[in-house]
Amino acid sequence: MFSKSNLLATLVGTIVMFFLGYLIWGIATVDFFGEHTLVNVMKEVPDLGIIALANLIAVFALSTLYGKWARGHHSMGEGFQFGAWIGVFVGIGMGLLNYGTTEWMDLTGYMAEAILDIVFYGILGAVIGFVYQKTAAKA
Repeated sequence: MFSKSNLLATLVGTIVMFFLGYLIWGIATVDFFGEHTLVNVMKEVPDLGIIALANLIAVFALSTLYGKWARGHHSMGEGFQFGAWIGVFVGIGMGLLNYGTTEWMDLTGYMAEAILDIVFYGILGAVIGFVYQKTAAKA
């Protein structure tokens, strides 16, 4: 769990998750989601320290799961596939659950979020897979 590969993938993945998330949801799609939000629950000023901590914990969990899932076959492609499945779980599974139980966004917003989650977590998984590939013990 605390292997060199896992810890380095966690570090690199956390940086990617933080900045890529900001680029996607903080800049590129902010107007789109503003149009599809039914109830705005966003803070005026986000707590970047808590966001960074959340990213660190999430990526450590993802990296640990990836390490077990890949079974020694590390690559960007394997990582992307792993991450995309996480995106399906988060974006479609949890998104539809939220759509069915809350009034946060309309269905168009949730479907766009699902696509973004699949791509976002796919990229994150590819980064994790790449780091594992480069740092894994050579046979």
